[in-house]
Amino acid sequence: MPVFAAVDVGSNSVRLSIAELRRGRLASLHEDREVTRLGERVFKDGSLDPQAMALTLKVLRRFHRTVQSYAVERIRIVATSALRDCQNAAVFAEWVKSTTGWNLEIISGLEEGRLIHLGVVAHLRTLPPKLLLIDLGGGSCELTLSERGHIKDIVTLPLGAVRLTQEFIQHDPPTKDELKRLRDLIAEEVAHIPRQIARSDVKVAIATSGTAAALSAAAQVLKLSRGSVTRLAAGKLAKRLAKLSHRQRSAIKGINPKRAEIVIAGAAVYAQVMAGCNLRGFRYSPLGLRDGMLAQMAAEHDRHTRSHRQLESDREDVLMTISRRYGVDLDNAQQVRTLALALFDQLRPVHRLDKDFREWIGAAAMLYEVGFFVNPVGRHRHAYYIISRSELFGFTPLQRQTIATIARFQGNSRPQLRDRLIKLLPAGGRADVIKATTILRVAKALNHARRGAVRSVRVVAREEHITINIKPGRGGADLELWAGEKEVAYFREVFGRELSFKLV
Repeated sequence: MPVFAAVDVGSNSVRLSIAELRRGRLASLHEDREVTRLGERVFKDGSLDPQAMALTLKVLRRFHRTVQSYAVERIRIVATSALRDCQNAAVFAEWVKSTTGWNLEIISGLEEGRLIHLGVVAHLRTLPPKLLLIDLGGGSCELTLSERGHIKDIVTLPLGAVRLTQEFIQHDPPTKDELKRLRDLIAEEVAHIPRQIARSDVKVAIATSGTAAALSAAAQVLKLSRGSVTRLAAGKLAKRLAKLSHRQRSAIKGINPKRAEIVIAGAAVYAQVMAGCNLRGFRYSPLGLRDGMLAQMAAEHDRHTRSHRQLESDREDVLMTISRRYGVDLDNAQQVRTLALALFDQLRPVHRLDKDFREWIGAAAMLYEVGFFVNPVGRHRHAYYIISRSELFGFTPLQRQTIATIARFQGNSRPQLRDRLIKLLPAGGRADVIKATTILRVAKALNHARRGAVRSVRVVAREEHITINIKPGRGGADLELWAGEKEVAYFREVFGRELSFKLV
């Protein structure tokens, strides 16, 4: 049974989760967390503090020893707001690499929101009609709106508890002027929440992360709320905490001394977000970013998990969103994808590609025309640029680069191992990307006239010869046959097989 590990390098704390996949479900094996305040100085002068980096690296070394002791099959290490905003992120990433051998991935606020959503939704028994997730970290606050599991909007706000504390609170307890400036800034940012989220009228709001846990516990202890934290209770709690000293805040069960340092700012954010989005209340969930990372690794390992279905949904949603944004001919894209996937499945003994390439080819089929939006001239170069730099939910940076490369070579240029873009890929996967590109080129040729003339394809492989039997529509498929034959020479070069087409 595979074991996965997820490390979240946050602005306030560093967390480790290790889980084992058992019969399609993740079973927790180990949890660890330590507050390192990596983002504390970032929010002052834009750089990571050397002492905070040293402490974080010390914690990561400890995590590394733990991961090795569990014989983890796959690990993912991500960093969030502090690394997104700082000037010396590359230096820290190199230190992590040299210390642990791990590649640190800095994710966007939108990807952070998507992963948290995946982690929460994968554990829900039933999906509510509408769900709003609130994740308040040390450097940012992500709001994610979804409908029956489909993400409709994500917004990331610079309202982290550490960031706001550093910026506005200098006294203990804070002065009236400090609180006014803090609340005014939060109100200004909350006013920028998209209308689709602010006016969504959700009945279920779930809050994650340490601040939400502290506020939920404090609301129960102070008898301001039972179960979920109501909007009224959140407002009262924010005002009450702002009047207490650090020692008094730490004495409240559920608020430890470290959390007490930043909880005033965190409570103020929750109070105004709940008011701005007209929320009745929220309930706390211990699930978060690490659970989403684990769920994605499990989904990519086992296609029968619930998280895989959610991951497929996330990816399909983003492909459709980007296709519409850049004016892609969806009928053509869908037809090319259908043909490409059929060819992939039937040519499996020939190409021997990993099953994941099926999805990368399908994604490239949906997006290879996005470059037209910039300019028809050089459209394939533009497509590579757009895809490689777009926010493709559910796809890692390497997967995004793979999709972009497959899409890039759907014009006159045919990829070779010596090409610069191919060399940017890991050495072990370069030949596979060329194979995937070739399959999509054949599928694209078979819809050359954009009229869906090819109803279906059937591959017959005999020794060194491959025949693609084409079932045409009423109007025939002569033009598609002509276009397909232009790919024969390159197909032979890549696969070492003769290719022919036959109308049946």
